Amino acid sequence: MEMDIEEIKDRIPLRYPYLLVDKVLDSEEGELRALKNVTINEPFFQGHFPEPGPSVMPGTMIVEAMAQVSGILAGITTGREGLGYLVGVDGARFRKKVTPGDQLVLEAELERSRDSICRVNVRAFVEEELVSEAEVTLAFED
Repeated sequence: MEMDIEEIKDRIPLRYPYLLVDKVLDSEEGELRALKNVTINEPFFQGHFPEPGPSVMPGTMIVEAMAQVSGILAGITTGREGLGYLVGVDGARFRKKVTPGDQLVLEAELERSRDSICRVNVRAFVEEELVSEAEVTLAFED
């Protein structure tokens, strides 16, 4: 199942400048692939390694994109409609820089769902090269 930005906004209650998922490319049972277009117009680039240095997407923003993708996947897979809160990030690794002009492809896989807690493994790629990975835990309101 593909989702455009309007469908994504129906699923998660975040808006600019915090909405960091532009499109869901596809999803199937327990898995989802999504896209974040990284542009120089992102507000975090104004203060993160400002010129003359290189513009690099902050790792915290990559983790936030991972959490958003996890919430979309958990909602689709479990049917949860409540708000999901980030309660844990384990094993986060940042292997390559993400810079303006990159397309960040996020691949999420639901590891476990019990009661109101979901654990999701997420990997982020740029041009099919792994740039980051983490295990994200979300708690959902009833």
